[in-house]
Amino acid sequence: MDNLGIVFALLGAVLAALMAGIGSAIGVGMGGEAAAGVCTDDPSKFGKVLILQLLPGTQGIYGLLIAFITLSQIGILGGSGDISLAKGLLYLAGCLPMAFVGYWSALKQAKSAVSGISLVSKRPDQSGKAIIFAAMVETYAILALLVSILAITGIGGLNI
Repeated sequence: MDNLGIVFALLGAVLAALMAGIGSAIGVGMGGEAAAGVCTDDPSKFGKVLILQLLPGTQGIYGLLIAFITLSQIGILGGSGDISLAKGLLYLAGCLPMAFVGYWSALKQAKSAVSGISLVSKRPDQSGKAIIFAAMVETYAILALLVSILAITGIGGLNI
């Protein structure tokens, strides 16, 4: 029962990396399927569709970053692993924005990227617009990243 805090904190770190990573893997896969179809017809478009394919992968990186920060804060990567239950639950809550927004924004960004890949297949000169459409979804992943970073780094200073 004494270690329950560290269990909840670790669960938060795992969820951030796991959910954002799953979303990114699915998203990059969707983009890769669409990009391969375009490159079958015109291999010269590889560079333009590759950028669109990779965009949904950033959420997985953000989730991994949140996991590393959390693991550092709770002592798993060095230091004391003595975390109260209340702090453990706060760390879990601090990781959830990145976990959920990372997952869903990667999937939504993938759909936008796949549409952009279709646009590039027909109008290669419009690749900049296609990238902007997909990158707009990134805004919400970045906001979730910031909320999770602020929450996780702020918890360490609490006396609970």
